[in-house]
Amino acid sequence: MAFPHRLDAPELPDFSMLKRLARDQLIYLLEQFYACEMVLEEEGVYGDVSCDEWAFSLLPLDVDLLSMELPEFFRDYFLEGDQRWINTVAQALHLLSTLYGPFPNCYGIGRCAKMSYDLWRKLEEEEDSETKGRRPEIGHIFLLDRDMDFVTALCSQVVYEGLVDDTFRIKCGSVDFGPEVTSSDKSLKVLLNAEDKVFNEIRNEHFSNVFGFLSQKARNLQAQYDRRRGMDIKQMKNFVSQELKGLKQEHRLLSLHIGACESIMKKKTKQDFQELIKTEHALLEGFNIRESTSYIEEHIDRQVSPIESLRLMCLLSITENGLIPKDYRSLKTQYLQSYGPEHLLTFSNLRRAGLLTEQAPGDTLTAVENKVSKLVTDKAADTRWNLAQISSPGKITDAFSSLAKRSNFRAISKKLNLIPRVDGEYDLKVPRDMAYVFSGAYVPLSCRIIEQVLERRSWQGLDEVVRLLNCSEFAFTDMAKEDKASSESLRLILVVFLGGCTFSEISALRFLGREKGYRFIFLTTAITNSARLMEAMSEVKA
Repeated sequence: MAFPHRLDAPELPDFSMLKRLARDQLIYLLEQFYACEMVLEEEGVYGDVSCDEWAFSLLPLDVDLLSMELPEFFRDYFLEGDQRWINTVAQALHLLSTLYGPFPNCYGIGRCAKMSYDLWRKLEEEEDSETKGRRPEIGHIFLLDRDMDFVTALCSQVVYEGLVDDTFRIKCGSVDFGPEVTSSDKSLKVLLNAEDKVFNEIRNEHFSNVFGFLSQKARNLQAQYDRRRGMDIKQMKNFVSQELKGLKQEHRLLSLHIGACESIMKKKTKQDFQELIKTEHALLEGFNIRESTSYIEEHIDRQVSPIESLRLMCLLSITENGLIPKDYRSLKTQYLQSYGPEHLLTFSNLRRAGLLTEQAPGDTLTAVENKVSKLVTDKAADTRWNLAQISSPGKITDAFSSLAKRSNFRAISKKLNLIPRVDGEYDLKVPRDMAYVFSGAYVPLSCRIIEQVLERRSWQGLDEVVRLLNCSEFAFTDMAKEDKASSESLRLILVVFLGGCTFSEISALRFLGREKGYRFIFLTTAITNSARLMEAMSEVKA
C-alpha cells in the first residue's frame, strides 16, 4: 500500500489492518520521511512492515517542461516554513546533473533557492559523481523563489495555454474538456503538449490572435479535403492510406480548440474580462488607484468570486507595497461580510506570506519625506553635528530605508523597465518583447531578471534590484567546465521555479529564447496560476 507523502493527508494507513497482516509493505511516495517512521512506531507496527520509497521526482510534461508535481510545496515552504521538500529538489537537480553532465554556470535568488543549491552541491561532493570529466550539455541553470515575483503569478493570463489553465485547469499536462467544448454529452481528457500540432502552434499566442489562426487552419484543412474530387483511383488509394488519418486527427483537435476558445470567450465575457484587465494594468502602472480600489469593492459586493476578489486585493497590496490602514480595514470588512467570517484565517495567512499587508502608520510616502526633511533641518541647525555623526547609522538612515521599502515595486519596475513605454498601440500580432504575454502592459519580473543576468553573465549591476527584492542572490561559474562546454550547450538554459511557475512565464521565456538564440528548459515544483496561489493560502476549501 502507498503511504501519503503529506503527514496531514486525510488518507492515513489502516493500522489495524497492518497489525493483522504480517510483513506488509509500505511504499512512500517521493521520499521516506523520518516523521512517518515515528508514526508507525507510535502505532506499534514499525517492526511488522517493510518500507520502500518510489522517488519519481521528475515528470516530463512536455519536450521542454519538467514538473515535480508538488502543488503543496508553495504553502508548505512559503507559508509554514516547512523545508521537507528541499532535499527532494536537491535530489532532482542531482539526477539531472548525473544525466546531462555538470552545469558550468549557476545563478539563483531567494532563500529556498540557496538552500536547494547548497544541499545539491553537498550531494555532488559526497558521491563519486559520474559527471566528472563529462562535457556539460546544459550551460546555465537558474533557481528562482516564487516569492521574489508574486505580481506575475497574480496577473490574469492572456496567452492561450495560460487561459486554458485558468479556465479548465491543466493537471499533469492534460485537461478535461466538458460537453460545452466537445459538443457532445461526454467530457474528454486531452493531453496538451507539442505532439498536438494545433495546440503547439497557438499555445504561446496572445488570445486575440488565436481565432484568426484557427480560422485559417480550418480553411487549409478544408482545401486538403477538397483535393479528393479530382483524384483517380490510385491517387485516392494513396490519399486514404497516407493522409486521411492525419487529416481526421487534425480536424478533431481543431474542433476541440475552437470549442475551447468559444467557451473561454463566453466565461470571460460574463466576468467583464476587459474591465478586469484594465484594472490590473492600472495597478501595475500605478494609475487610478482609487478607481481600482472601487472596482475591487464592487467585485466583492457583487460576490463575483472569493478567490478573484482576494487576488485583486493582493495585487493592489503588492503593487502599492501594502495597503493604507483605512483601505485595508475597509476591504477586509467588506470581504468578510460578503463571503463569510470563516475567511478570517486566510487573511492571517496572506499577511504572513507577504501577499496582503497593511502599511505601518509611518510608512506612507509623504510621512517619510516629512520625517527626512525634519531630520535634515534639525541636524543642519545643530552646530555640534560632526562628520562622525553623519557617517554613523541613525534615524536619517532609517527614514531613507523606510522610503525605499515604500516604493519597492515601483522602483524595481522602473529600474528593469517592466512597464514598456510604447508609442501608439502595442502590436500583439508581431510582439516586440516579453510584455506581449500581458497584452504589452508588463514584462514578467522573473523573466526580466533571467534576461538581465544572461546579458551580464553575472549579478553585477543588479545589486540595487536585489536589495529592493529583499532577497539574497548567488552565482557560481566553473571556468574549467565552461571551457569543456560546446557553444550549443551554452545556449541551453535550465530554469528552476521553486513554488510554482505560470504558463505566462514559460511563454515569455520561449519568446526570449527565439529572439536571443537560447533554448529554455523548465523545471518547476508545480504549474501554478493566481487561483492556485490563493487557494493554497485559503483556509476555506471549495
